[in-house]
Amino acid sequence: MDFQPLVPVWLAIALGVIVTIVAFAGLVARARGAFLRALTGAVLTLAVFNPVLLREERESLPDIAVIVTDRSQSQTIGDRAALTDAAETELRKRLGTTANLEVRQTEVRSGITSADEGTLAFAALRQALSDIPPERYAGAIMITDGQVHDIPDSMEQLGYDGPLHGLITGREGEIDRTIKLTQAPKFGIVGQSQALRFIVADQGAAKGQPVQVTITVDGVVAGTVTTQSGVETEMELDITHGGDNIIELSAAELAGELTTRNNRAIIVTKGIRDRLRVLLISGKPHPGERTWRNLLKADTSVDLVHFTILRPPEKQDGTPINELSLIAFPTRELFVEKLSEFDLIIFDRYERRGVLPVTYLANIADYVEKGGAVLVAAGPDYAQATSIYRTPLSAILPAMPTGEVTVGPFKARVTEKGERHPVVRGLPGASKTEPTWGRWFRIIDSEVRNGDIVMAGPEDRPLMVLSRVGEGRVAELMSDHAWLWARGFEGGGPQAEMLRRMAHWLMKEPQLEEEALSGTQTGTQLTVERNTMGEEVDDVTVTLPSGETRTINLEQAQPGIWRGKLEATEAGLHRLSDGKLEAVAAIGTVDPREATDLSATTEKLNPLAASTRASARFISEDGKPASMTLPRIAKVNAGRSMSGSGWIGLKANNAYRVLSIGAFPMFATLLALAALLALVSLTWYREGR
Repeated sequence: MDFQPLVPVWLAIALGVIVTIVAFAGLVARARGAFLRALTGAVLTLAVFNPVLLREERESLPDIAVIVTDRSQSQTIGDRAALTDAAETELRKRLGTTANLEVRQTEVRSGITSADEGTLAFAALRQALSDIPPERYAGAIMITDGQVHDIPDSMEQLGYDGPLHGLITGREGEIDRTIKLTQAPKFGIVGQSQALRFIVADQGAAKGQPVQVTITVDGVVAGTVTTQSGVETEMELDITHGGDNIIELSAAELAGELTTRNNRAIIVTKGIRDRLRVLLISGKPHPGERTWRNLLKADTSVDLVHFTILRPPEKQDGTPINELSLIAFPTRELFVEKLSEFDLIIFDRYERRGVLPVTYLANIADYVEKGGAVLVAAGPDYAQATSIYRTPLSAILPAMPTGEVTVGPFKARVTEKGERHPVVRGLPGASKTEPTWGRWFRIIDSEVRNGDIVMAGPEDRPLMVLSRVGEGRVAELMSDHAWLWARGFEGGGPQAEMLRRMAHWLMKEPQLEEEALSGTQTGTQLTVERNTMGEEVDDVTVTLPSGETRTINLEQAQPGIWRGKLEATEAGLHRLSDGKLEAVAAIGTVDPREATDLSATTEKLNPLAASTRASARFISEDGKPASMTLPRIAKVNAGRSMSGSGWIGLKANNAYRVLSIGAFPMFATLLALAALLALVSLTWYREGR
């Protein structure tokens, strides 16, 4: 019934109040016909309110249940994936035969992106519920191992009132071992150590057991340490090089444990050089000397020691050598005692003048053999009899001077090898046809005994030579006119970038290695890159954290660089190998939340399930599909328990949709008007007697 007043509502209510007062007064006074007058007034008031009988044609709407299937990394352990598939198939079958029920399904995955936050099952459920009316929500059933990382405090936060059931894969009482990092440095100074702390945690096993932990750095075993489970352990981590230092901790396997996947923890620590110690030895004064000094002093991370000779040999004024300096220069301290502390030694147009004893130059040659770096910027002095090549340094210098100096304008050109070498590859202005940078005017002729000629001058004369000697490196620039680029002559050139790359290559920066294999994460893909001076490369084998292998075919992206991609399916450390080089790459977070605890459990879902009168339960005693037992499914009215022994319930909402409405005004028919008129007439007749 509905009311559609014939007059404004306030007027109808006022009429009703007046009729009530008059009728009440008559009844109290026991006046003649008072009851009949009250009845007539009530009927007239009801007629003014115009009651209407409504008839609705309704269509029953099915309730909606949501299945959330956990496909995260922890669900791939053992038989969990097969058990999940079997449970999902059987559950859909049973729900499909439940009357007045519609089924929605969604999946949740985790562990690939670098912003991994674990298993976000409720985020997936929230998305599935986004277009479901709350009055039709029958409940949600999660097929998971119970390791869910975004559980809300209540279902009301999702805006839905109904049961949440958990069907737990795996088995109760699983044993597992994991490494948890409590302190891991993200940055470190190269050559120094950082404190690292971790705990080996054993779930389902007694604490205090001895555990051997193996430490690898960039895929190479660096040592072992023995600790106890449940006890925090601190160790010193050495930062061996600049860039990413990938350290992996691997705990020994626990007897009967669920999996060894989370027995490893990865730390990626970026090595930063504190101060680069550079020794610049300048010989004959020339315009390029100031350029070298300005370039090195402009870098705040460089500690520069400049040993320079300000008087050329042809200038003789009778002053003894030992009286030329205002202060005694510490040559012994620099070239004997502290030589190994320098990261780079630069000879800028230096020649033998009796200032540095031959033994000091022999020390420098030995310094390179043991891992040091030397850069020679040669001038005409390199071609003379006083050349530093005619010293013990000849054992490490790749370019032997012929004694000739070519003078004339030319443009430095990147050679075929240089196009593949990271030091000069892609230098701004290095066009294959005609470089756009300015010209130089002098080159020292030489014969290269070893190393790579990456830049050449006129008639393919060697201009830049890079060589490896023992554990160290040597670079030679066979011209003293690089300063013309810095001065902007004829447009200048990339002098600062070229010299920066040379210096970083000499100091063994990983990104400037000629032969290198690396892997980085790009979205959900692993991008493998191979730097090489060769014409072809081999396929790369990728070993996943689970132990499975994949093969990537690399394609040339540009001279010297080959790339390939692989869709990442697992988070953790991926090992790369092409038969010659090996590398490691971290996919996802280095310490994924998904791997912190892999044991199946009901404890995380139980509180929320209980608050909705539902439950979380294991569906297999031994975690295998053969022993799977799913609970019976029943429709239950709201307000009642939604689970019990051997069964789970879905809420029966009895929702409907109105298709049409029929209206029947009670006082709009002739019969109703006649009855009202008869009642008024009867009242008038009674009053007339």
